Amino acid sequence: MRLRRILAAVITTVALAGLGLTGAATATAQGAPSVVTPSECKQGGGTPAINEEGNYCKGGTHDGQQVD
Repeated sequence: MRLRRILAAVITTVALAGLGLTGAATATAQGAPSVVTPSECKQGGGTPAINEEGNYCKGGTHDGQQVD
């Protein structure tokens, strides 16, 4: 009985650790800055703010990415 509880705790810990690593990798990949074209920004539903400092895409799927 005690062995089952220990085994269940170990399995749960390993499963939760795996989910944590997967979430961290996804967040890192999504947080990486990239450069998009004005047309890509518009296609993603955003507005290229070319005249503003930094030339970033505002809104849409490319929000915050630099427009080149």
